[in-house]
Amino acid sequence: MFNTYFIDVIKNHYVDFAGRATRKQFWLFTLFNVIIAFVLSWLGSMENTVGTIFTVLYVLYALALLLPNLAISIRRLHDIGRSGWWYLLNFVPFIGWIILLVFYVLPSKK
Repeated sequence: MFNTYFIDVIKNHYVDFAGRATRKQFWLFTLFNVIIAFVLSWLGSMENTVGTIFTVLYVLYALALLLPNLAISIRRLHDIGRSGWWYLLNFVPFIGWIILLVFYVLPSKK
C-alpha cells in the first residue's frame, strides 16, 4: 500500500499536474505524508544534535514534497471536475481550506 500510494506518486507523478487522482490515492498519499512529517518533526524536537539532524531532515522532506503535494491536490480537483485553479482557495483566510476539504472528499466524476 505504501509503495502504491506514496512511492509511486513520488516516482511517477512528481510534478504531474495533468490527469486525475482518485480519492483513495489522494487521501492515502496525504496520510503517509502526514505520518512521516509528524515523526520527523517529533524526532526533531529533541534538544540535542540528533534533534537538529532530524529538524534538517524534516525541512528537506517538506521542501522535497512541496510539488508532489501541489500536483496531487490539483489532480484530485481534476477528478471531481474542477479546474486546478481552485487550489488558490488556500489563500482565502479561514474559509478557503474548508471549501477545498469538501472538494477533496467529493466522489469522482466521469
